[in-house]
Amino acid sequence: MKKTVLITGANTGIGAATAEQLARLDFRVFFACRSEVKTRPVMQAIAAATKNDDLHFLELALDDLASVRRCADTFLAKNEPLHVLLLNAGLVRVEGVTKQGFEPSFGVNHLGHFLLTRLLEPALKAGAPSRVVTVASRAHERVKRPLDESALRGPSRSMSGWSEYQDSKLANVLFTKELARRWAGTGITAYSLHPGVIASDLWRSAPWPLRPLMTSLMKSPEEGSVASVRCATAPASELENGGYFGDRGEPRAVGPLADDVGAAKRLWDLSDEWTAGFRR
Repeated sequence: MKKTVLITGANTGIGAATAEQLARLDFRVFFACRSEVKTRPVMQAIAAATKNDDLHFLELALDDLASVRRCADTFLAKNEPLHVLLLNAGLVRVEGVTKQGFEPSFGVNHLGHFLLTRLLEPALKAGAPSRVVTVASRAHERVKRPLDESALRGPSRSMSGWSEYQDSKLANVLFTKELARRWAGTGITAYSLHPGVIASDLWRSAPWPLRPLMTSLMKSPEEGSVASVRCATAPASELENGGYFGDRGEPRAVGPLADDVGAAKRLWDLSDEWTAGFRR
């Protein structure tokens, strides 16, 4: 049976490279992205390159929880199983807030994905054995203090947005570990990964003097897709549920704060509270 994957941010960078590799493996691929105009040409190019035209667009703006709900409802209305949910989209942003008033990196990189995962649980259960793969980052290892709950709402406090990005990546790893614990025995497994330091649109909102310097030293999106593809396709027996993997798909130790079970439970409970109105 053909497997189905839904990838957020699949129209550029690591997401597009991952989508192409999974299309080559004959997956049915859903591109959950903000702009259909920008995504359709990418889908057409991938279809031409892979001879797989089982590619589908879903509108998704992760900075708006109402949009996340609409995206999930659209997929669930298809009444089909989901085998892989790949939470790939991400950003570093220093201005503004999400539609619901959250710090942008946290709101997009974690909270929108948290809600999407919760809403798609029925499709993931229907596709079991299935998995949730989250593109995190080793940047989470640099966080030296627990997440400051008060800083998760409102605009970024730092000049570069980098500390907020690190916090959001810590949230990704904590979420994955807590998801693995809470959904144990359902047939759904969860993994997070560090894709490498990649020149992608992740850095599109970084300050101009910093952006070109950073990206000139980074790997390509194709190199960055290796770990995502492995976590999406390797036999579950080869991947520890709740595990964190490096850029070649190898098991990797998490930062000390990411092993805090209490912090993971607290983050889940907060995220659950903040998204409750969009799950009813």
